[in-house]
Amino acid sequence: MPQRERIPSSWTVEAAGKDSTKPSVHLRCNDATLPFEFNFEAVRPNVFRTTFTSTTHPLPPRPSVPRAETKLDGVQPKVTSNDKGTKIQIGDVVANVDYAGETPLLSVGFDGQPPILQDLDNRSYAVNGDGIAHYTQYNRKTFHVGLGEKAAPMDLSGRRFQISATDSFGYDAHRTDPLYKNIPLLINATPQGCVAMFSTSHTRGEYSIGSEMDGMWGFYKVYRQDFGGLEEYIITGKTLKEVVQTYADLAGYPLLVPRWAFGYLSGGMKYSMLDDPPAGEALIELARKMKEHDIPCSAYQMSSGYTVAEQHPKNRHVFTWNRHRFPDPEDWIKEFHKLGMRTIANVKPYLVSSHPEYQKLKDAGGLFLDPHTKEPAVTKLWSAGGGERANGGHIDFTSEAGYNWWYNGIKRLAEEGIDCMWNDNNEYTIPDDEWECALNVSKDVLEVPEGLEKRPQVGLWGRSLHTELNGKASHDALLAVNPDSRPFVLTRSATAGTMRYACSSWSGDNTTSWDSMRGSTALGLNAGLSLMQCYGHDIGGFEGPQPDPELLLRWVQLGIYSPRFAINCFKTGEDNSIGDVIEPWMHPSITHLVRKTIKRRYALIPYIYSLSLESHQTASPPQRWIGWGYESDPEVWKLLDGEKQYWLGDSILVGGVFEAGASKVKFYLPKASDDDEGYLNLNAPYQYLEAGQWVDLDVEWHGAGIPVLGKVGRAVAVGRDVQVLSPGEKENVANLPLDDYRGVEIFPPQKESRDGKWHETTWYEDDGTSVSTKNKISSYTIAYSATESEIKVKFSKDESSGFQAPWKSLVVILPFGDLRKVVSEDKEVVDLGLSAEGKKQYELK
Repeated sequence: MPQRERIPSSWTVEAAGKDSTKPSVHLRCNDATLPFEFNFEAVRPNVFRTTFTSTTHPLPPRPSVPRAETKLDGVQPKVTSNDKGTKIQIGDVVANVDYAGETPLLSVGFDGQPPILQDLDNRSYAVNGDGIAHYTQYNRKTFHVGLGEKAAPMDLSGRRFQISATDSFGYDAHRTDPLYKNIPLLINATPQGCVAMFSTSHTRGEYSIGSEMDGMWGFYKVYRQDFGGLEEYIITGKTLKEVVQTYADLAGYPLLVPRWAFGYLSGGMKYSMLDDPPAGEALIELARKMKEHDIPCSAYQMSSGYTVAEQHPKNRHVFTWNRHRFPDPEDWIKEFHKLGMRTIANVKPYLVSSHPEYQKLKDAGGLFLDPHTKEPAVTKLWSAGGGERANGGHIDFTSEAGYNWWYNGIKRLAEEGIDCMWNDNNEYTIPDDEWECALNVSKDVLEVPEGLEKRPQVGLWGRSLHTELNGKASHDALLAVNPDSRPFVLTRSATAGTMRYACSSWSGDNTTSWDSMRGSTALGLNAGLSLMQCYGHDIGGFEGPQPDPELLLRWVQLGIYSPRFAINCFKTGEDNSIGDVIEPWMHPSITHLVRKTIKRRYALIPYIYSLSLESHQTASPPQRWIGWGYESDPEVWKLLDGEKQYWLGDSILVGGVFEAGASKVKFYLPKASDDDEGYLNLNAPYQYLEAGQWVDLDVEWHGAGIPVLGKVGRAVAVGRDVQVLSPGEKENVANLPLDDYRGVEIFPPQKESRDGKWHETTWYEDDGTSVSTKNKISSYTIAYSATESEIKVKFSKDESSGFQAPWKSLVVILPFGDLRKVVSEDKEVVDLGLSAEGKKQYELK
């Protein structure tokens, strides 16, 4: 990347910035050759906005989050100013802007503590060619997280990352950069508090997080943005939870996900590529085999083989059907639905030149313009088998023709019965920043700031803007066809704004290896902090060799404890087109264990789905760093790789096994306070363990499995271990059982609750289908207090939202070996004896 850095110096405070009652600073550079403005203002009690712009370097033309209005919630900031700087204090948050030197210097932190964010003296805000750079001091030996989706480990400290996205097929989970997402959110977390920096630009750039240093400048981090000026939000919070929720206030909370999508999602390029037998028949047979093996499955990820042309050159043509493989798509979808399988259709936002509508869309202006040829831009695109390519063009979603063509194509698929749109290959890896956007789509899709219609270059607007608008078009088209059902858009690439339209994502085309599985957890944790909270991985690996029995089982055991659980692959080898596929029964010696594990996933859906509803309401990710809520434990600040263990909600602590033949692993049990009552091993030998210690756990792969511990004092809602009908589904073509059973697994102290304490857990339910504007969420609370001989329970529900659960009684499930009696003051308690697994059960009526 060329470096053409100039640092505006000699700044004057603007008249508007001299108002000592307003929590803002406005500066103008006195250098006529660098006519930049610097603005800093409080927009929330814990959020500030910095802009560094000029006429040549404007604000992002379409920011990835809406511009935040100032809402200080009645809090009166304390502002003190003099000729050298301005201090703004709102509660215990303190921001200082020093303008006595050559460059503005911002520092942000908490009252009585050293600042966490500090600009780099004499170099803070720089012009770098067509873009900018923001230099800050690097806090060594602290925790840096976020950036959407970056190679493991979770801690980003000491590394450099491209702020961009690409089709990283078969990537290395610990080394490849960039991957698929462009989300420039960087959070610096410390035991004293957290400060995040978030740029709203869609352009490309890089983040160097202490990976470069200089004897004169010292240790620093720098955000470099390729085009345009800077709009950056500074978010403060005492914990990661506070920062992430505040970020969601700006960017939008995670969307509702259909309840069925938390089941097992099958996939594999092979099935949809088959000609003999035709793909449609092969997929019907796959669904039948799932039933034969008694493995519940909720959907199939239909790879783009269904779009492959029947005639040479047999390229992939989005929004077309191969009529040999699927003679009657609508009838086939109906048959698939009758077998309990939803369809997730792969769609790619480009057309190769052999596409039957390529010329039509090209003539209509639906593709980018190449300024060098004055013709629609042409590049190489994936066309047929692995790595094969052909000429074609990406859809320009700022063009009316391109946007509407895509929108109408999605509508047709939805009208045919497709349940979910899988926006794939949407990283927009186009080769030239000078390609031009049409900028003529309707204003409800894209507002073009005055004057910027004359600057249509994709470099300034950002390739990733098209990823976002791709999501919007798919989302809105689904809603147009089914206005009462929540749209399900699965996206491979993403920006901050994309997740306002796509409810789910995953880590892309990973590889089959122990190392890849280990790194995947770290990717998921950073994704969750970046508001991709229905996120998962291709279990077993997308690319590479087939997993052996041990690796596959370990990955399935780990995968059921992620928000999204899918097995999908394209195992290229000698066959570059069809490839091989991972099937749950591919290794007969472990099929019974895979079945047991997947059924456990289905039993856990009430808990996992409740975490999704919590995510939608509070932005707390279901999958959480081990220190989430345990920031006072010094040991968690040594566990920053995010690879070996994590929280799934507040009740379950999960670890993986990442080497063949392992029979034991070391595992840390975080401690919240001196009153922490510890953990219960949910696998054999089911022992109680004290918090605040390292333990060795049994993890025989054909026995105890991976580490899974319950938090003493918490509970987990469970349901049937098969696919059920969501309460909001109006048809039951697959004759699924109703969701009319609810259990709750409680984790009481081994003896008595300390000081007679009552332990309480609340979970959430809704109808699983309704759009957010019509959705009703109800809450259910189990409380219990233990003695050595009995467990007292209380159960309450709040269905004032209007949603009433289809189950009418609750079954309390005790841990293995716990034979205490359950009693209740206000409910009839029926002893149900032992479950099939051997756990004591009591029904509350």
